[in-house]
Amino acid sequence: MSKKHRGAQSVAFEKPVYLIGRGCVGGVMEGKGPLARHFDILASDALWGEDSFEKAERKFFFEAAKKAIEKGKKSSRDIDFLVGGDLLNQIISASFSARDLDIPYLGLYGACSSMAESLAVGSMIVDGGFASHVLCATSSHFGAAERQFRFPLELGTPKPPTGQNTATAAGASLLSDANDLGDPGCPVIRRATIGNVVDFGVTDANNMGAAMAPAAAETILNHLEDFSLEPDYYDKIVTGDLGTFGSELLIDLAKQVSGTDLSKVHYDCGASLYAGLKKVYCGASGCGCSASVLNGYLLDEMQAGRIRRILFVATGALHSPTSAQQGESIPGIAHGVAIERGDV
Repeated sequence: MSKKHRGAQSVAFEKPVYLIGRGCVGGVMEGKGPLARHFDILASDALWGEDSFEKAERKFFFEAAKKAIEKGKKSSRDIDFLVGGDLLNQIISASFSARDLDIPYLGLYGACSSMAESLAVGSMIVDGGFASHVLCATSSHFGAAERQFRFPLELGTPKPPTGQNTATAAGASLLSDANDLGDPGCPVIRRATIGNVVDFGVTDANNMGAAMAPAAAETILNHLEDFSLEPDYYDKIVTGDLGTFGSELLIDLAKQVSGTDLSKVHYDCGASLYAGLKKVYCGASGCGCSASVLNGYLLDEMQAGRIRRILFVATGALHSPTSAQQGESIPGIAHGVAIERGDV
């Protein structure tokens, strides 16, 4: 067995993988929420000067990626690989942005788990010595996602209480094999846990929290077991977009399965991004939800020293419009990466 493999499904990196740059872009709703001040850029409307939601999402991805490169004091020529994805067919936001950025590109599809998946894969590339700088990014857009997965906005289709609003947002992280900026508190990725596909038979596309919570529970519990850690080792165990209902389900599942109490350290990006706003149901969802909250609020808190360690577990629902129309259940996935201040 590889000396870097740990337990059932985890890896430990031999070298510190530094997160030297980050960017996050949000839309109108994100600008009204409690985390608004942590965004680098807030768009003035859903189209942001483009003529379609899909083109607007591409712009969100591109601008977040540029901001991460800029904050890392690099240029696109310094980046060895771009690793990323999104929710749209053929991951066009990531692919077209890679074309415009002119960076060698690995496209991923992990649904809303894509930010954690890209960080895990990017960290493996850096730790393995295959690259010095890897850019990880993902995005989502409310209008584009509704058109593809549910109904066009023009229909005004109502959602049930368990529904969520796809975030119009993007986030990007620049990974490096060296602490290029010389900051002793620079975030470092030290461990990762790759998720299993978990299916509890949920078929309701308006109840993503229930579909993804079992996968989140399995990944978190296996991560703690693989590294012999207690939940309070981390200041926050962060899930991507379970929302309020899915978060409650996660806490219950962890207690039932192993007696583990996650309630004191759990934080959900989806339940937090729109907290206090009306008509957001169970909260936010989408690739851009966890990506923007991580690269904005959470890493701002880490930079300020208020957070030392987080386990970032982005959650995804691996269904498609076709599988949903054919009555298939919705498989869930969750990948985890451990991010710590470099001086702890």
